[in-house]
Amino acid sequence: METKHFNNQKQSQDDAALLLQQGEVVAFPTETVYGLGADATNDEAVKKVFAAKGRPADNPLIMTVGEESQLDDYVTVSQPAKTLMKAFWPGSLTIILPIKPGMVSMLVTGGLQTAAVRMPANEVTRSLIKKAGFPIVGPSANLSGKPSPTTAAHVAHDMDGKIAAIVDDGPTQIGVESTVIDLTAKVPTILRTGAVTQEELATALGQEVVDGTSKKALAADQTPKAPGMKYRHYAPDKDVYVFDPLDWFDLQGVLQPSDAVMAEDHLLEQLANKQQPSWSLGQSLQQASENLFAGLRYFDDQAAVDRIYVQAMPDMGLGKAYNNRLAKASGGRLFQGGDRD
Repeated sequence: METKHFNNQKQSQDDAALLLQQGEVVAFPTETVYGLGADATNDEAVKKVFAAKGRPADNPLIMTVGEESQLDDYVTVSQPAKTLMKAFWPGSLTIILPIKPGMVSMLVTGGLQTAAVRMPANEVTRSLIKKAGFPIVGPSANLSGKPSPTTAAHVAHDMDGKIAAIVDDGPTQIGVESTVIDLTAKVPTILRTGAVTQEELATALGQEVVDGTSKKALAADQTPKAPGMKYRHYAPDKDVYVFDPLDWFDLQGVLQPSDAVMAEDHLLEQLANKQQPSWSLGQSLQQASENLFAGLRYFDDQAAVDRIYVQAMPDMGLGKAYNNRLAKASGGRLFQGGDRD
Protein backbone atom coordinates (compact mmCIF):
# COMPACT_ATOMS: atom_id res chain seq x y z
CA MET A 1 0.00 0.00 0.00
CA GLU A 2 1.23 3.49 -0.87
CA THR A 3 0.89 5.87 2.08
CA LYS A 4 -0.13 9.37 0.98
CA HIS A 5 1.38 12.34 2.79
CA PHE A 6 -0.97 15.31 3.26
CA ASN A 7 -0.32 18.78 4.63
CA ASN A 8 -2.77 20.59 6.90
CA GLN A 9 -4.61 22.49 4.16
CA LYS A 10 -8.37 22.23 3.50
CA GLN A 11 -8.02 20.12 0.35
CA SER A 12 -5.82 17.66 2.21
CA GLN A 13 -8.38 17.45 5.01
CA ASP A 14 -11.08 16.74 2.44
CA ASP A 15 -8.97 13.99 0.85
CA ALA A 16 -8.15 12.46 4.23
CA ALA A 17 -11.82 12.57 5.30
CA LEU A 18 -12.79 10.74 2.09
CA LEU A 19 -10.27 7.98 2.88
CA LEU A 20 -11.78 7.61 6.35
CA GLN A 21 -15.25 7.35 4.81
CA GLN A 22 -13.90 4.59 2.54
CA GLY A 23 -12.83 2.58 5.59
CA GLU A 24 -9.12 3.40 5.38
CA VAL A 25 -6.66 4.29 8.16
CA VAL A 26 -5.29 7.84 8.36
CA ALA A 27 -2.71 9.16 10.83
CA PHE A 28 -3.64 12.53 12.31
CA PRO A 29 -2.02 15.20 14.51
CA THR A 30 -3.06 16.15 18.03
CA GLU A 31 -1.54 18.41 20.65
CA THR A 32 -0.23 15.32 22.51
CA VAL A 33 1.03 12.74 19.99
CA TYR A 34 0.03 11.66 16.49
CA GLY A 35 -2.93 9.28 16.35
CA LEU A 36 -4.02 6.49 14.03
CA GLY A 37 -7.56 7.15 12.85
CA ALA A 38 -10.30 4.97 11.39
CA ASP A 39 -14.11 4.98 11.43
CA ALA A 40 -15.02 3.91 14.97
CA THR A 41 -18.37 2.59 13.70
CA ASN A 42 -16.79 0.32 11.05
CA ASP A 43 -15.42 -2.99 12.39
CA GLU A 44 -13.37 -3.70 9.27
CA ALA A 45 -11.73 -0.27 9.45
CA VAL A 46 -10.96 -0.73 13.16
CA LYS A 47 -9.38 -4.12 12.42
CA LYS A 48 -6.96 -2.37 10.05
CA VAL A 49 -5.76 -0.20 12.97
CA PHE A 50 -5.01 -3.25 15.10
CA ALA A 51 -3.20 -4.85 12.17
CA ALA A 52 -1.08 -1.77 11.41
CA LYS A 53 -0.02 -1.35 15.03
CA GLY A 54 0.29 -5.03 15.92
CA ARG A 55 -1.92 -4.19 18.88
CA PRO A 56 -3.49 -6.80 21.22
CA ALA A 57 -7.24 -7.11 20.65
CA ASP A 58 -8.10 -6.59 24.34
CA ASN A 59 -6.35 -3.20 24.45
CA PRO A 60 -9.20 -0.65 24.05
CA LEU A 61 -9.06 2.25 21.63
CA ILE A 62 -9.92 5.87 22.35
CA MET A 63 -12.95 7.23 20.46
CA THR A 64 -11.98 10.66 19.15
CA VAL A 65 -14.52 13.33 18.15
CA GLY A 66 -14.47 16.71 16.45
CA GLU A 67 -17.38 18.06 18.47
CA GLU A 68 -19.31 16.87 21.51
CA SER A 69 -22.47 16.11 19.54
CA GLN A 70 -20.65 13.22 17.83
CA LEU A 71 -20.85 11.35 21.15
CA ASP A 72 -24.65 11.49 21.46
CA ASP A 73 -25.41 8.16 19.80
CA TYR A 74 -22.67 6.16 21.51
CA VAL A 75 -22.11 6.99 25.19
CA THR A 76 -24.06 8.29 28.15
CA VAL A 77 -22.62 11.67 29.11
CA SER A 78 -23.08 12.30 32.84
CA GLN A 79 -23.12 15.69 34.51
CA PRO A 80 -19.57 15.22 35.86
CA ALA A 81 -18.46 14.41 32.32
CA LYS A 82 -20.12 17.58 31.01
CA THR A 83 -18.30 19.55 33.71
CA LEU A 84 -14.92 18.14 32.65
CA MET A 85 -15.65 18.65 28.97
CA LYS A 86 -16.49 22.29 29.60
CA ALA A 87 -13.29 22.76 31.61
CA PHE A 88 -10.79 20.80 29.51
CA TRP A 89 -12.18 20.15 26.01
CA PRO A 90 -10.90 20.53 23.45
CA GLY A 91 -7.72 19.29 25.10
CA SER A 92 -5.65 16.44 26.43
CA LEU A 93 -8.24 14.73 28.61
CA THR A 94 -9.82 11.34 27.84
CA ILE A 95 -12.98 10.40 29.74
CA ILE A 96 -14.25 6.85 30.27
CA LEU A 97 -18.04 6.65 30.06
CA PRO A 98 -20.67 3.89 29.80
CA ILE A 99 -21.64 2.99 26.24
CA LYS A 100 -25.22 2.89 24.99
CA PRO A 101 -26.36 -0.72 24.43
CA GLY A 102 -25.32 -2.06 21.04
CA MET A 103 -24.02 1.28 19.79
CA VAL A 104 -20.22 0.88 20.07
CA SER A 105 -18.12 -1.86 18.51
CA MET A 106 -16.64 -4.29 21.01
CA LEU A 107 -13.42 -4.00 19.01
CA VAL A 108 -13.21 -0.39 20.20
CA THR A 109 -14.01 -1.09 23.85
CA GLY A 110 -12.01 -4.31 24.21
CA GLY A 111 -15.28 -6.08 24.99
CA LEU A 112 -16.15 -3.76 27.88
CA GLN A 113 -19.34 -1.74 28.37
CA THR A 114 -17.31 1.46 28.64
CA ALA A 115 -15.58 3.65 26.08
CA ALA A 116 -12.75 6.16 26.37
CA VAL A 117 -13.62 9.42 24.56
CA ARG A 118 -11.65 12.56 23.75
CA MET A 119 -11.80 15.77 21.72
CA PRO A 120 -8.28 16.97 20.85
CA ALA A 121 -7.23 20.60 20.76
CA ASN A 122 -5.70 20.34 17.28
CA GLU A 123 -8.00 22.26 14.92
CA VAL A 124 -6.89 20.36 11.81
CA THR A 125 -7.94 17.06 13.34
CA ARG A 126 -11.23 18.36 14.70
CA SER A 127 -12.05 19.66 11.23
CA LEU A 128 -11.04 16.34 9.68
CA ILE A 129 -13.32 14.35 12.01
CA LYS A 130 -16.27 16.67 11.42
CA LYS A 131 -15.77 16.35 7.65
CA ALA A 132 -15.68 12.55 7.98
CA GLY A 133 -19.00 12.68 9.83
CA PHE A 134 -18.33 10.09 12.55
CA PRO A 135 -16.08 9.48 15.57
CA ILE A 136 -12.73 7.88 14.80
CA VAL A 137 -10.54 5.64 16.91
CA GLY A 138 -7.33 7.36 17.92
CA PRO A 139 -4.52 5.23 19.36
CA SER A 140 -0.99 6.59 19.00
CA ALA A 141 0.35 6.13 15.47
CA ASN A 142 3.27 3.86 16.30
CA LEU A 143 3.97 0.15 16.39
CA SER A 144 2.45 -1.30 19.56
CA GLY A 145 4.72 -0.94 22.56
CA LYS A 146 7.15 1.50 20.95
CA PRO A 147 7.68 5.20 21.76
CA SER A 148 4.79 7.37 20.62
CA PRO A 149 5.21 9.61 17.54
CA THR A 150 5.45 13.36 18.00
CA THR A 151 6.13 14.21 14.33
CA ALA A 152 4.77 12.98 11.00
CA ALA A 153 8.25 11.61 10.26
CA HIS A 154 7.96 9.35 13.31
CA VAL A 155 4.64 8.07 11.97
CA ALA A 156 6.15 7.41 8.55
CA HIS A 157 9.01 5.48 10.16
CA ASP A 158 6.53 2.99 11.66
CA MET A 159 3.56 3.16 9.30
CA ASP A 160 4.65 3.84 5.72
CA GLY A 161 3.09 1.19 3.52
CA LYS A 162 0.73 0.06 6.29
CA ILE A 163 -1.86 2.86 6.26
CA ALA A 164 -3.55 5.00 3.62
CA ALA A 165 -2.34 8.47 4.62
CA ILE A 166 -0.59 10.73 7.11
CA VAL A 167 -1.78 14.30 7.79
CA ASP A 168 1.22 16.45 8.77
CA ASP A 169 0.64 19.45 11.05
CA GLY A 170 4.16 19.72 12.43
CA PRO A 171 5.50 18.61 15.83
CA THR A 172 3.10 18.08 18.71
CA GLN A 173 3.15 20.52 21.63
CA ILE A 174 2.70 18.36 24.74
CA GLY A 175 4.47 15.17 23.71
CA VAL A 176 2.83 12.73 26.15
CA GLU A 177 -0.58 11.15 25.74
CA SER A 178 -3.75 12.54 27.28
CA THR A 179 -4.80 12.07 30.89
CA VAL A 180 -7.42 9.31 31.20
CA ILE A 181 -10.07 9.59 33.92
CA ASP A 182 -12.63 6.87 34.64
CA LEU A 183 -16.03 8.33 35.52
CA THR A 184 -17.65 4.90 35.75
CA ALA A 185 -15.76 4.08 38.97
CA LYS A 186 -17.24 4.80 42.42
CA VAL A 187 -14.77 7.65 42.78
CA PRO A 188 -13.38 9.39 39.66
CA THR A 189 -10.08 7.62 39.02
CA ILE A 190 -7.07 8.55 36.87
CA LEU A 191 -5.96 5.55 34.81
CA ARG A 192 -3.24 7.36 32.85
CA THR A 193 -1.42 10.54 33.78
CA GLY A 194 -1.09 13.41 31.34
CA ALA A 195 -1.00 17.19 31.10
CA VAL A 196 -4.33 17.58 32.93
CA THR A 197 -3.42 16.94 36.56
CA GLN A 198 -5.17 15.23 39.45
CA GLU A 199 -5.45 18.55 41.26
CA GLU A 200 -7.04 20.27 38.27
CA LEU A 201 -9.58 17.47 37.85
CA ALA A 202 -10.50 17.48 41.55
CA THR A 203 -10.96 21.25 41.49
CA ALA A 204 -13.17 21.14 38.41
CA LEU A 205 -15.35 18.34 39.81
CA GLY A 206 -15.42 19.67 43.36
CA GLN A 207 -14.69 16.21 44.74
CA GLU A 208 -11.92 13.70 45.36
CA VAL A 209 -10.14 12.23 42.34
CA VAL A 210 -8.08 9.08 42.90
CA ASP A 211 -4.77 8.36 41.14
CA GLY A 212 -5.12 4.74 40.10
CA THR A 213 -1.91 4.52 38.07
CA SER A 214 0.09 2.90 40.88
CA LYS A 215 -2.27 -0.05 41.26
CA LYS A 216 -1.02 -3.59 40.72
CA ALA A 217 -0.65 -4.57 37.06
CA LEU A 218 -3.61 -6.29 35.44
CA ALA A 219 -3.64 -10.07 35.19
CA ALA A 220 -3.36 -11.78 31.81
CA ASP A 221 -7.11 -12.46 31.70
CA GLN A 222 -8.15 -8.92 32.66
CA THR A 223 -9.15 -6.33 30.07
CA PRO A 224 -7.85 -2.79 30.65
CA LYS A 225 -10.30 0.12 30.57
CA ALA A 226 -7.69 2.42 29.03
CA PRO A 227 -4.53 2.14 26.93
CA GLY A 228 -1.23 1.78 28.77
CA MET A 229 -2.56 -0.20 31.73
CA LYS A 230 -1.60 -3.76 30.82
CA TYR A 231 0.98 -4.05 28.07
CA ARG A 232 4.51 -2.69 27.74
CA HIS A 233 4.40 0.78 26.22
CA TYR A 234 6.69 3.55 24.99
CA ALA A 235 9.75 1.24 24.93
CA PRO A 236 12.56 1.35 22.36
CA ASP A 237 14.55 -1.80 21.60
CA LYS A 238 17.62 -0.35 23.34
CA ASP A 239 17.95 -0.62 27.13
CA VAL A 240 16.77 2.55 28.86
CA TYR A 241 17.91 3.61 32.34
CA VAL A 242 16.46 6.43 34.42
CA PHE A 243 18.81 8.64 36.40
CA ASP A 244 18.25 11.24 39.10
CA PRO A 245 19.97 14.58 38.42
CA LEU A 246 21.64 14.19 41.84
CA ASP A 247 23.55 11.23 40.34
CA TRP A 248 24.74 13.18 37.30
CA PHE A 249 28.43 13.19 38.18
CA ASP A 250 28.40 9.52 39.19
CA LEU A 251 26.77 8.71 35.85
CA GLN A 252 29.49 10.55 33.92
CA GLY A 253 32.08 8.37 35.65
CA VAL A 254 30.69 5.16 34.13
CA LEU A 255 29.49 6.30 30.69
CA GLN A 256 30.83 4.30 27.76
CA PRO A 257 31.16 5.58 24.16
CA SER A 258 28.11 3.49 23.24
CA ASP A 259 25.95 5.11 25.94
CA ALA A 260 23.57 7.93 25.04
CA VAL A 261 22.37 10.58 27.47
CA MET A 262 19.08 12.50 27.42
CA ALA A 263 19.03 15.41 29.84
CA GLU A 264 18.24 19.09 30.30
CA ASP A 265 20.63 21.63 28.80
CA HIS A 266 22.18 22.68 32.10
CA LEU A 267 23.36 19.10 32.66
CA LEU A 268 24.51 18.46 29.10
CA GLU A 269 26.65 21.60 29.30
CA GLN A 270 28.61 19.83 32.04
CA LEU A 271 29.37 16.71 29.97
CA ALA A 272 33.07 15.99 30.30
CA ASN A 273 33.13 14.04 27.03
CA LYS A 274 31.79 16.39 24.37
CA GLN A 275 31.63 13.44 21.92
CA GLN A 276 29.14 11.55 24.11
CA PRO A 277 25.91 10.87 22.21
CA SER A 278 23.35 13.24 23.76
CA TRP A 279 19.85 14.59 23.28
CA SER A 280 18.57 17.84 24.74
CA LEU A 281 15.41 17.66 26.83
CA GLY A 282 15.38 21.46 26.78
CA GLN A 283 15.22 23.85 29.69
CA SER A 284 11.89 23.03 31.32
CA LEU A 285 9.54 20.20 32.18
CA GLN A 286 7.26 21.21 29.30
CA GLN A 287 10.14 20.98 26.82
CA ALA A 288 11.31 17.68 28.32
CA SER A 289 7.85 16.18 27.77
CA GLU A 290 7.83 17.42 24.18
CA ASN A 291 11.28 15.96 23.48
CA LEU A 292 11.18 12.64 25.37
CA PHE A 293 9.74 10.30 22.74
CA ALA A 294 11.66 11.93 19.90
CA GLY A 295 14.95 11.30 21.71
CA LEU A 296 14.11 7.69 22.48
CA ARG A 297 13.19 7.13 18.85
CA TYR A 298 16.36 8.81 17.59
CA PHE A 299 18.75 6.72 19.67
CA ASP A 300 16.82 3.52 19.02
CA ASP A 301 17.83 3.92 15.36
CA GLN A 302 21.52 4.55 16.13
CA ALA A 303 23.52 1.33 15.67
CA ALA A 304 26.42 2.73 17.71
CA VAL A 305 24.22 3.24 20.80
CA ASP A 306 23.67 0.35 23.24
CA ARG A 307 22.12 2.09 26.24
CA ILE A 308 20.09 5.25 26.79
CA TYR A 309 20.26 7.12 30.10
CA VAL A 310 17.36 9.54 30.62
CA GLN A 311 16.90 12.19 33.29
CA ALA A 312 13.94 11.88 35.68
CA MET A 313 11.85 14.96 36.49
CA PRO A 314 10.18 16.21 39.70
CA ASP A 315 7.17 13.94 40.25
CA MET A 316 4.41 16.55 40.25
CA GLY A 317 2.00 17.96 37.68
CA LEU A 318 3.13 17.15 34.15
CA GLY A 319 6.20 15.53 35.72
CA LYS A 320 4.03 12.61 36.82
CA ALA A 321 3.09 11.92 33.21
CA TYR A 322 6.69 12.30 32.03
CA ASN A 323 8.03 9.96 34.72
CA ASN A 324 5.23 7.47 34.07
CA ARG A 325 6.18 7.18 30.37
CA LEU A 326 9.86 7.01 31.24
CA ALA A 327 9.30 4.26 33.80
CA LYS A 328 7.44 2.21 31.19
CA ALA A 329 10.11 2.87 28.55
CA SER A 330 12.84 1.71 30.93
CA GLY A 331 10.97 -1.24 32.37
CA GLY A 332 11.78 0.21 35.79
CA ARG A 333 15.57 0.22 35.31
CA LEU A 334 17.26 2.83 37.50
CA PHE A 335 20.83 4.05 37.49
CA GLN A 336 22.22 3.75 41.00
CA GLY A 337 24.95 6.26 41.76
CA GLY A 338 28.41 4.76 41.35
CA ASP A 339 27.10 1.57 39.72
CA ARG A 340 26.67 1.17 35.96
CA ASP A 341 23.87 -1.33 36.47
